Amino acid sequence: MWSDCKVTCRDLAFHVVAVFPSPLRSILSLSPSRNTAYRALSVPTEPTSATSTIIQEMSSRGGKLAPEVNRALFVKNLSYNVTPEELFDLFGKFGPIRQVRQGIANNTKGTAFVVYEDVTDAKQACDKLNGFNFQNRYLVVLYHQPDKMAKSKEDLEARRESLAQLKHQHGID
Repeated sequence: MWSDCKVTCRDLAFHVVAVFPSPLRSILSLSPSRNTAYRALSVPTEPTSATSTIIQEMSSRGGKLAPEVNRALFVKNLSYNVTPEELFDLFGKFGPIRQVRQGIANNTKGTAFVVYEDVTDAKQACDKLNGFNFQNRYLVVLYHQPDKMAKSKEDLEARRESLAQLKHQHGID
């Protein structure tokens, strides 16, 4: 089912390395997002039917996953010299990876997104690699939470507007 198809794409903010099943090769479309660096992550983070089945099995055994656990991980504190292939090798030890996106813009360097096929693999990678020393840097591995990112962006815009009003009020240019 899985082929050796390895797709590499460079957009404005991220370098993408992904492995796709051969049926998806023909419909693969990677288009860069020009708005923000992190909007480029186009892989759904909602549980799939296979993931839902795994979660139900874990619940029936007594193990529960936290609500923020999903297949997409956000990685910070990466060396600027790390390659997507090295990330693929490091994170691939925990299970099949759907996509690795490494930040290449000035404001996203040192960060990456890693999307697993299975939520349990993502949980294991997050648990084991958070705080792991990789290329003389301690990794910070978090679950991708788009709702919190959108909220913090809204908060940032509100703070910028408030700052602009205060500058205008006090005559600061």
